[in-house]
Amino acid sequence: MTTSHFAFSDFIAGFWRIDAWNMTPQQRLTLIEQYLELGVTSMDHADIYGVYQCETLFGEALALAPHLRQKMQLISKCGIKPAFDGYDNRYVNHYDTSKQHIIRSVERSLIELKTDYLDALLIHRPDPLMQADEVAEAFLQLKQQGKVNHFGVSNFLPHHFTLLQSRLDDPLITNQVEISPQCLTHLHDGVLDQCQQLNIRPMAWSCLGGGTLFSEQTEKVVRLRSCLTEVADQVSTADISQVIYAWVAMLPSKPTPIIGSGNIERIRSAVNSSSIQLTKQQWFSIWQASTGHSVA
Repeated sequence: MTTSHFAFSDFIAGFWRIDAWNMTPQQRLTLIEQYLELGVTSMDHADIYGVYQCETLFGEALALAPHLRQKMQLISKCGIKPAFDGYDNRYVNHYDTSKQHIIRSVERSLIELKTDYLDALLIHRPDPLMQADEVAEAFLQLKQQGKVNHFGVSNFLPHHFTLLQSRLDDPLITNQVEISPQCLTHLHDGVLDQCQQLNIRPMAWSCLGGGTLFSEQTEKVVRLRSCLTEVADQVSTADISQVIYAWVAMLPSKPTPIIGSGNIERIRSAVNSSSIQLTKQQWFSIWQASTGHSVA
């Protein structure tokens, strides 16, 4: 297996909600430029985001300043096929990791994103019908054609990851998974341990719990919010989101958080969280607030 030279920026710009931001192409371009100025150069997409519209909206903005393409890494995902009435005769949501679908999805993403290549392509979800050899064939063809430089996965458990990697000469570069104080699953199921073992940085989605950490009134979230507020006061910030990002950053696999915001102040706050260093006791106090019990 060869070594990958791909590197993400320390934070990743997520565009799965770009269709809800009600921005003109110029406003979208300004946002992209602001991300780049903050050192956030990795841009995360998926073919299905915004009912297949988000890549189009990003591409419209990038077309206004195509020279910016060389300053960023474009990442996309494929493998989920939602059901739409009258669309390709789909009547049920399903996965498709066939060679044909992977290649067609990439070719569409290239058109929509206004680019000649993707820096990375991820399989969006584990597919129980995945033929690993067929996925490997698609990856090899796309790389030989210069359409994708690197490959990874999203939401894979270690055995899914190992199966696909066993068919590839090049290393998978990441596993994009949910990581937050509210969702500790992958801290304990081997996913992040595997990333650390293989020296690959996972991409962390929904670090802020989709916003529920700021508003939900369940017992767990209220307990978490109280703890996060206490730690925020200890580290001299009024923004608990900074504490959350600092908490994620302490994980040994060094996850790269995806910032899914179109608000530049929230983006800047997230990036500035890199200056915050939590103690182990602060980290475990947040873990304890999430689980509802102490370590034994």
